Amino acid sequence: MDRIALSCVAVLGLLLFGLGLSISMLRFRERTLSGGAPDPSDLLHKFVRAHANTAEYVPFFAVLFLYLGAHSPTPATVALMVAATVCRCLLVVGLIAFPSMAKPNPARFVGALGTYAAGIALSLALLH
Repeated sequence: MDRIALSCVAVLGLLLFGLGLSISMLRFRERTLSGGAPDPSDLLHKFVRAHANTAEYVPFFAVLFLYLGAHSPTPATVALMVAATVCRCLLVVGLIAFPSMAKPNPARFVGALGTYAAGIALSLALLH
């Protein structure tokens, strides 16, 4: 198994579970058991959206990384795994660190575009 592939899976797992823990802590602090304000500048709302978006993509990326990583990946494939991981983290930064999700920002744009591009490329790598 490729160590970089495993490291990328570990980073994505930490991102997913770290966001989940952060939401629980925010809910406890704000005494909000469920739901939340749909305000795009509300911190809890931003974390919930970041977690939901991460939960949509991370499982399939983990499957791709583990499968491809177990079959002698090319340097290009490994680079795509790293790029996908960086883009997922960048997207989370773009959702949480900026004042509001109502306006686009460069981190969110690059994170989303990179997620799509790397995801498509890695999916095509399965065919080779």
